[in-house]
Amino acid sequence: MDHKLMLTIPGPTPVPEPVLLAQAKHPMGHRSGEFCAIVAEINENLQWLHQTKNQVITLAASGTGAMEAGIINFLSPGDRVLVGSNGKFGERWGLVAKAFGLNVELVEAPWGQPLDPEAFGKRLRADTDKTIKAVIITHSETSTGVLNDLEGINRHVKAHGEALIIVDAVTSLGATSVPVDEWGLDVVGSGSQKGYMMPPGLAFVSVSEKAWQAYATATLPKFYLDLGKYRKALKEDSTPFTPPVNLYFALQASLQLMKKEGLDQIFARHDRLKRMTRSAMKALNLPLYAADDCASPAITAVMPQGVEAEKVRSVLKKRFDIAVAGGQDDLKGKIFRIGHLGFVSDRDALTAIAALEATLIELGAEGITPGAGVAAAAKEILAAS
Repeated sequence: MDHKLMLTIPGPTPVPEPVLLAQAKHPMGHRSGEFCAIVAEINENLQWLHQTKNQVITLAASGTGAMEAGIINFLSPGDRVLVGSNGKFGERWGLVAKAFGLNVELVEAPWGQPLDPEAFGKRLRADTDKTIKAVIITHSETSTGVLNDLEGINRHVKAHGEALIIVDAVTSLGATSVPVDEWGLDVVGSGSQKGYMMPPGLAFVSVSEKAWQAYATATLPKFYLDLGKYRKALKEDSTPFTPPVNLYFALQASLQLMKKEGLDQIFARHDRLKRMTRSAMKALNLPLYAADDCASPAITAVMPQGVEAEKVRSVLKKRFDIAVAGGQDDLKGKIFRIGHLGFVSDRDALTAIAALEATLIELGAEGITPGAGVAAAAKEILAAS
């Protein structure tokens, strides 16, 4: 049947109908008073979502664009930075930082394991000359399903006193609490196609006053991603360049839906979906790639044994029109990743789990008790009610 594709990948994520309909409206002039009113509402709601009084800048970009902007606006060539690397995206930020001539030191952990806050603390305490200018962290490592201890790492950054903390919150913002002001986070980047429940195309950067002070002396080249231009335009509820007007309509609608649900309810839903998925995988004897105590609320990585990960993905797609993500780099063909962030409900999770059970049976997987995964997930729903 056409038009029944179900996305259970870490992005893009499913989009609510009101957001799709909002995007389908006729465009309006981006310098009009009507559009400025939309920008003002969006900015207020972005601050609510980020739990901050800081300015949150909207860019026409992907999450990678947000993170690149977060690096080039606050640092200068040769600056010493620590980059946490325990997956594909941690590795990426190291490459981005090197591309701009920064002095990059990786703080690493094996893929599938969380970064150790004390590893950052040791290097930061040793930096008595305060030469470390920034610490760059991926909060939710999408490639492995690990949620890094951002709060713990940030405590060491704050004790250092000088370094900025720059956070990739692309798959954590809107899926788990990222209290920007409470934790004193300096730069936080995210993307629209994840927890924001809308299509790709927009990126967001929350900027602290401390970061703006660093901006005043940063010398890396920038033009379109010069956040100072956006900061100036925000004072007029405007944008420095032509924005994707219809994506702003979608963003307005998605933030309204999120406010209606409430922050606590959003975070509780994602935690429940995580527990449902992980309990179901355990009941189906499918090994999980990340441990329970560092599991992301956005994505669960599964390393099947006795069946091929790519065959599981293929049958789910062909027979049930359900898309799950594959592994990246060395994990290609070894894991599949189930996304459960954004516009995802208990019903969606149960549907995906039931289809996975049927897929495993079709592929002749051993040790599968029909219904065990669904039953395990249902228990998590009851436990949360």
